[in-house]
Amino acid sequence: MLFDVCVLNAIFNMAEQLIISVSGMRGIVGENLTASIAADYGRAFGSFLKEGYKTSKEKLSVCLGRDSRPSGRMLKLALSEGLCSVGVDVIDLGIVTTPCVGIMVRELGCSGGVVITASHNPAQYNGIKLLLCNGIAPPPDAAERIKQCFFDKRFALTDAVNFGKMTCNEQTDGVHIAKVLAIVDKEAIVAKRFTVVLDSVNGAGGRITKKLLTELGCKVFAINDEPTGRFTHNPEPNTESLKGLCEEVKTKRADIGFAQDPDADRLAVVDENGTCIGEEYTLALAAKYIFSKDTGCAATNLSTSRMIDDIAAESGGEVIRTAVGEANVAEAMIKNNCIIGGEGNGGVIDLCVGPVRDSLVGIALILQFMAETGKTISQLVNEIGRYYMIKNKYTVEQSQMQQILDSAKSEFASALVNTIDGCRFDFEDGWLHIRASNTEPIMRIIAEAKDQRIAQEYIVRTKAFIH
Repeated sequence: MLFDVCVLNAIFNMAEQLIISVSGMRGIVGENLTASIAADYGRAFGSFLKEGYKTSKEKLSVCLGRDSRPSGRMLKLALSEGLCSVGVDVIDLGIVTTPCVGIMVRELGCSGGVVITASHNPAQYNGIKLLLCNGIAPPPDAAERIKQCFFDKRFALTDAVNFGKMTCNEQTDGVHIAKVLAIVDKEAIVAKRFTVVLDSVNGAGGRITKKLLTELGCKVFAINDEPTGRFTHNPEPNTESLKGLCEEVKTKRADIGFAQDPDADRLAVVDENGTCIGEEYTLALAAKYIFSKDTGCAATNLSTSRMIDDIAAESGGEVIRTAVGEANVAEAMIKNNCIIGGEGNGGVIDLCVGPVRDSLVGIALILQFMAETGKTISQLVNEIGRYYMIKNKYTVEQSQMQQILDSAKSEFASALVNTIDGCRFDFEDGWLHIRASNTEPIMRIIAEAKDQRIAQEYIVRTKAFIH
């Protein structure tokens, strides 16, 4: 019994930690994420930017957006105060999506960007995501320098004369929509007059996505579209949380249903029969369309389905695998001039729009695919084929991770191993990925195979040595 209590206490303490990683900062508001912490994080980021631009005589600026969580306004004000205190101007974009901020960083020529969001995490969480002038999250070495500056409180504070100023910008929706429309044939989609049900989970995506769908001639039924931040269901767009959307698609006899997470960088799809097809198909469908037009390479992470490998191979293309995290995928896309990329969590990246996962890009490309082929979404999914993916997660101490990975290497000694992010084991009949999360104090285990029994077997064997 003593062992069980110790384990529970360890899990509780880990869950309460403020997480600072390559993905930024994430925590529980009022417990480990407060206004003073946000202000210091703003000072750290501003000081880091000033160090990088120390030869420049121009005033540095950062554009700042947030999702709809009620705590976002407090964190925005605190972060702005921190940035201004080190002499960095702040451009407030208001409630906007994460890809919107990535686009506006480059559009406005800013030195960096900040998104206040906890993405798919529950409402009690919030977070701070940092972007550099290219619209991409800082690489690991830069993220580590920002983190150390925050802990050491090495801030380049300025005097009152050089204090930063705050301004507002309301051009974001128009700029973003114009970039998305440029990658599709608008008139071809308009001619189909698709009926679409949209679930934005009361996050930041509702306003701009309704505008895009209207531009594309769709009849839109929006649910949970008010940006209240009070999520009506689990904000992660998975099968279990999207039952309401599935029912609405059937009731409205819609052609398709789209579901976003709170910051609208991820997209899940429901077919015309009211069946949630899973987030993995979002990137697969977008890639299938792009590869039907061009041959090249795609980039995705180690946890993404083999469907994209099959799709690329059909057109003579290839897939580059990276560590999990959109910054890693975006970097690989830029380096290799990829024609499409993203992650299996529903994130699609098209560099013509921006180097950030973008649900609006996914929506536009999937509608274009349907319009050109004249096929329903279920028909397109069936043509791609089916894999069975099982995702599990466990709360473990960081000190236990290496022991688990070593045990996995021993258990799956015959597999091809990739160790750039935990361990991915590739077998002829499937694959298994074990890694520590960047955003939560957990370890993720993902297995995939064309035979569900085989995928389950990999999970069972992994559970045995974890326990």
